[in-house]
Amino acid sequence: MVISWLRVPEEAELSEEVRALFARFREKTGFVPNVARAFALSPRFLLWFRYYDTLMRGEGLLSREEREAMAVAISGENRCEYCVASHKRYLKDLTGDPVLPEVLAANPRRAEMPLRMRALLDFALKVTHRHFEMTEEDLRPLREAGLSDEAILEAAEVAAMFNLTNRLLNALGFKPNPEYYG
Repeated sequence: MVISWLRVPEEAELSEEVRALFARFREKTGFVPNVARAFALSPRFLLWFRYYDTLMRGEGLLSREEREAMAVAISGENRCEYCVASHKRYLKDLTGDPVLPEVLAANPRRAEMPLRMRALLDFALKVTHRHFEMTEEDLRPLREAGLSDEAILEAAEVAAMFNLTNRLLNALGFKPNPEYYG
């Protein structure tokens, strides 16, 4: 199966550190995500992965569910096949809710959710579509929902990460692993 329009390096070509990361993926999930296999072509892959992993799986001021919901909504808006598939799966696994990820990917504006999540998604969608129009007033709903400035920064990081990653994956034809659809 073609997983990228670029050459995907053979594992033997990769550094020991990248091969060790792939081994951890296999141990944890049973497979290496195609995004990792394709991004491994770049010597900057580990830098991207460390930031992504810390932002999305590390301790944060936003819950894992909030971060994944933002990822699904942004990726759906950007029509990123890879991130929609993978992050819908992660969100479903985290919440046990098979409907929410589908609604967020299709039209996050219609999803019913608590005030805090609504504020985060509205913020993420504005960062995605109209970031150049943002003003300090765009932070008010987040603050009213109880988010600190540090949590707002984290929300902006998640939004920026997925807008960057969606564009890279779309530009280079990355395909999701079939396991995400299981």
